[in-house]
Amino acid sequence: MPTPAILQDDLQANVTSVQKAEPDRHWIQATLLLLALLSATRYGMRYMVNFQHGRFPIASQSDVIPFPWIFANLPHFGLGLPFSLTLIGILITHEFGHYFSCRRYGINATIPYFLPAPSLGGTAGAIIRLKSPVTSRAALITIGAIGPIAGFLVAVLTTSIGLILSKPVAVEPQKLVDFQSPLIFKLLAPLLHVSLDRPLLWHPILIASWIGILLTSLNLLPAGQLDGGHILYALSPRIHRVVTYAVIAALVYLGIAHWTGWLVWAGFLCLPGMRHPTVNDTRPLPTKLLLLAPLALVILILTAMPEPFTKFSVLDLIAKLHH
Repeated sequence: MPTPAILQDDLQANVTSVQKAEPDRHWIQATLLLLALLSATRYGMRYMVNFQHGRFPIASQSDVIPFPWIFANLPHFGLGLPFSLTLIGILITHEFGHYFSCRRYGINATIPYFLPAPSLGGTAGAIIRLKSPVTSRAALITIGAIGPIAGFLVAVLTTSIGLILSKPVAVEPQKLVDFQSPLIFKLLAPLLHVSLDRPLLWHPILIASWIGILLTSLNLLPAGQLDGGHILYALSPRIHRVVTYAVIAALVYLGIAHWTGWLVWAGFLCLPGMRHPTVNDTRPLPTKLLLLAPLALVILILTAMPEPFTKFSVLDLIAKLHH
């Protein structure tokens, strides 16, 4: 399961503490990228072997923490590359969307830092760090929107490939964790002559695409300093403040009724560091930039999953304790 507290794109948090330009230490980013690739590949290897043997990606506890199995099967490490390259590709496109948007507006920013982690994707995502403040609403909405839009376009392509490569099966396989299909899956599947109404073994490329889509939807939540928060703040700082509180309340409800991970995100948005810095710019946004907001909203609707992992709500956990 992803670690929410580190998955968000921290576009503003370090602005006040980093005021002077400093040279990028690209060897750090390169090392973290390599570690994230290796970490994601080891999980992808397990998913590929499960797929080849007709098993669901997360069929047992050994699939959640597969390290002993991975070390015993290192010669097959390359089997995990389709998964890891897909996931890293989505994330890196997302982050460079932010980076090049910063460059367009003359904002000094680092290239992405990847965060390897023991999550279902082997990584906790990636971040860029701003070294100069965002001083215009036009820059803010562009930086906030272009990253998830770019990552989403890549995810649509990889999802299509993953759906085509996935295998329909006659009997539902054993599964420890089930994944909810977002709306974009349900729209693409019929176009590719793939049925989601019967049991389907997900190819590792589809799993990686699903993780990338989940991260896209999380980042587009219109609150705090998430990408969606940047977009909404550029439109109206006052509405941003009200909606942030509303999103936190909605996440608490979703955590109780659908997925406990939402409670972590609700707490995360309450942190002082997630308060949006003031952008003192009253100039109206150009029409072409205003169009980024509804486009981001459409992507949020296409990627949103109230219950990404089934049977993992607070109510589900209470029911299990009673049994």
